[in-house]
Amino acid sequence: MKPLVAIVGRPNVGKSMLFNKLCGQRLSIVEDTPGVTRDRLYAQCEWRNRVFDIVDTGGIEPGTDDQILSFMREQAEIAIASATVIVFVCDVKTGMTAADQEVASLLLRARKPVVLAVNKADQVGRENPDVYEFYNLGLGDPIAVSAVHGHGTGDLLDACFSYFPPQDGEEEDDNTVKVAVIGKPNVGKSSLVNRILGQERVIVSDVAGTTRDAVDSFFENETGKYRFIDTAGMRKKSRVDDRIEKFSVLRATMAIERCDVCLILIDAREGVTEQDTKVAGLAHEAGKACIIVMNKWDAVEKDGKTMDRMREDVRRDLSFMTYAPVVFISALTGQRVERLFELIQYVNNQSAMRITTGMLNSVLADATARVQPPTDKGRRLKIYYMTQTGVKPPHFVCFCNDARLFHFSYQRYLENQIRSTFGLEGAPVRLTVRQKGDQEG
Repeated sequence: MKPLVAIVGRPNVGKSMLFNKLCGQRLSIVEDTPGVTRDRLYAQCEWRNRVFDIVDTGGIEPGTDDQILSFMREQAEIAIASATVIVFVCDVKTGMTAADQEVASLLLRARKPVVLAVNKADQVGRENPDVYEFYNLGLGDPIAVSAVHGHGTGDLLDACFSYFPPQDGEEEDDNTVKVAVIGKPNVGKSSLVNRILGQERVIVSDVAGTTRDAVDSFFENETGKYRFIDTAGMRKKSRVDDRIEKFSVLRATMAIERCDVCLILIDAREGVTEQDTKVAGLAHEAGKACIIVMNKWDAVEKDGKTMDRMREDVRRDLSFMTYAPVVFISALTGQRVERLFELIQYVNNQSAMRITTGMLNSVLADATARVQPPTDKGRRLKIYYMTQTGVKPPHFVCFCNDARLFHFSYQRYLENQIRSTFGLEGAPVRLTVRQKGDQEG
């Protein structure tokens, strides 16, 4: 499991600049997580061959009544609760303030490893004696850093690294399916996980609070072995400030990254909302096998056609993931929850399916004979062959004479042909177009 480093401190001490410096220059970012990159809130980094996550938080104003500031404090507290190591940033130019001392006592109560970074020590060479007063915070040795120039960031990362848990070599066996239960707040994620775990008594173990408030539950029944990642504890979206909502996105992102299958929970009484679309989009972009779970079905007034109508609405509102099966359940009553296990196994297998090049090319020949490839200014697209290069999600590469002629609509057509032949239900398909040779014109 990847460690999480949270950068906290009062406002205007240079947290975001330090975050950008750590991610931008000293480290190779493996990827920026979709959905949160605009705000540079969360990034995946590497130091001494160890990959970890780093999160930037809003400034903590300990005794504030201002609503937005108290939201930022709340969000910082979520990060503190979730973190492996906390980097507490202070400002050498303003010196130690009462607010710093309050934040320090908050951190001491959290009983987490804390690395004290004293920022804006921009002079090269001799050490700034003002750094020493920060020993009074009781958080150990202060490390002088300059977020502007990058001084001291290596020492800072080494200090964080010393608190990382040893890398667990033993992963659970390969036939354990990791399932993330995601969705906006109050759609019944925890209720569903509790219903599943309470139903059969073959729980292997409960590892509480393993990652950032998510509770990993190992579970086994006759259909297979599962690890459920419950992203409980997401805060409600605030009308005042959407930083809290970004934290719910961050939580979902962390769960999605670690899973094989995403259960996207939607409240059947409300239908698909904008935030549901965002959460589903994260799972789609990450290329994970997905099942759309309409929960609270027991609370919906039904006639004979309600289910079909709602399925059409879901297909329309989540038009980018028409491949995902839709299932109607009630976590409260347990209605159809049993069906989820077979579906999870099914979409997981579909996502890991390998198709031979020979079979792919016979589908390709059939598809191009049925619908001619597009032409442009007299040139016709020629597709030479297609091959599969990866699974989870299934990734196909098409080699053609001119990539510019390969219109998006024709890619969609080929994807539909592959799906109608091989299924691949629940799995997003990636299609890459390559030009054979580099001939132009």
